[in-house]
Amino acid sequence: MAVKPIRLFGDPVLRTPADPVKDFDKELRTLVKDLSDTMLDAPGAGLAAPQLGVGLRVFTYYVDEQLGHVVNPTLDLSEEQQDGDEGCLSLPGLAFPTKRAFGVVAKGFNMYGEPIVLEGTDLLARCVQHETDHLDGIIFIDRLDPEQRKAAMKAIREAEWFGEPKPIVKDSPHRTFGKAL
Repeated sequence: MAVKPIRLFGDPVLRTPADPVKDFDKELRTLVKDLSDTMLDAPGAGLAAPQLGVGLRVFTYYVDEQLGHVVNPTLDLSEEQQDGDEGCLSLPGLAFPTKRAFGVVAKGFNMYGEPIVLEGTDLLARCVQHETDHLDGIIFIDRLDPEQRKAAMKAIREAEWFGEPKPIVKDSPHRTFGKAL
């Protein structure tokens, strides 16, 4: 298993729009495996690459015992709306009522670069929208009405995980001559 640490609210990578995937290579397949393993271990219904600190447009999902992933998703949303509690692995233990489209059609690619279409309603639709938001630097609390958002921010500040130290990233003292891997 390749379970990785999940970035928590406050980490700047969660607010940074992810770059489209251009190379459908072994590294991408490893990323999809890491996302899946981490999501299932958490456990969660979905996980986006920025939540592991990777700025690429990839997410995995596990809804109704269906495990999958989408690379470079674009969404078509239904006009019909749904209300329901929504949580996030980057805001552990918290959930707030969030309005979403009831249905979604996601178009993108699998990890081999083959085109895919994912259609879903209810929880799958919510998951796909939530994870695609992560790829755009949006966190679900951004979609709350002002009163609910205020309550969410209060709950975040009071959460025992809030203010956890950010991972330390060090620069190598060794020259790479533009060929760092």
